Amino acid sequence: MFRMWAKIIKSNHILKDICLEDGSADTRTHKVFHTLNEVCHKFDLATPIWLDINISDFKRYNKTRFTRDSFIEAIDFDYLEIQIIEED
Repeated sequence: MFRMWAKIIKSNHILKDICLEDGSADTRTHKVFHTLNEVCHKFDLATPIWLDINISDFKRYNKTRFTRDSFIEAIDFDYLEIQIIEED
C-alpha cells in the first residue's frame, strides 16, 4: 500500500492535514502525482509546480515542501509538505 501524508503549515502550526492511500498498480511516480492532485483538490489548492529543490528533497528524504514559489496563485500559509509514509 502506498500512503502519503500532506499538511499545510503556517507559523509552525499544522492548519490542515490528510493521509491518503493509493492501492493501484501504477508506478511510484504516478502514485505521487495522483495523490498530490487529490490532496490539492481536497484542500482546494492549485497543484504546485515541482522545482529542482522539491525533486532533490523528495528523492533524498521521501518528503518535500512546496512554498509560495511553487504556486501560481497566492497562498495564505507558509508551505505544503508531502511525505511518503508507506510504500509497497
